[in-house]
Amino acid sequence: MTDAQQPVFNIEKLYVKDLSVEVPNAPAIYLEREAPHTDVNMTTESHPIGDDIYNTTITVTVTSKIGDKTLFLVECTQGGIFRIQNVPQDQMPMVLGIGCPNIIFPYLRETVSDVVIRAGFPPLLLNPVNFEALFMQQQQQAQQQQAAPAQTH
Repeated sequence: MTDAQQPVFNIEKLYVKDLSVEVPNAPAIYLEREAPHTDVNMTTESHPIGDDIYNTTITVTVTSKIGDKTLFLVECTQGGIFRIQNVPQDQMPMVLGIGCPNIIFPYLRETVSDVVIRAGFPPLLLNPVNFEALFMQQQQQAQQQQAAPAQTH
């Protein structure tokens, strides 16, 4: 392979696209002593934004409650712009669905933890995510949907 054909994978920019934190029951919620229940929902998205330039984002919503009272709600979208060249087309979905999110996630995790601390709560560390397993699961679901016969009404 010549240098012109070598795969290229460069991080052009990592950024916070969207960030919000709400503490709707402050200040009374700070006096609560019960352990909260925390839900985390996460999505990833990738798309081209130029020749060999791709944008990947991870959006996370974290809701922490005690009973029906919300302690905090954090929504964060962390993004990355990547230059990807000379990668076989059949490998691009894996690069965008596994490689890029693996690079972005630690920054998202740090941002969420920092904003939760600044909101007056103990640090919240998002558990590591196996983007490869998620990618394979999404691929399997897509294949099952394609294989399922179309239903007509």
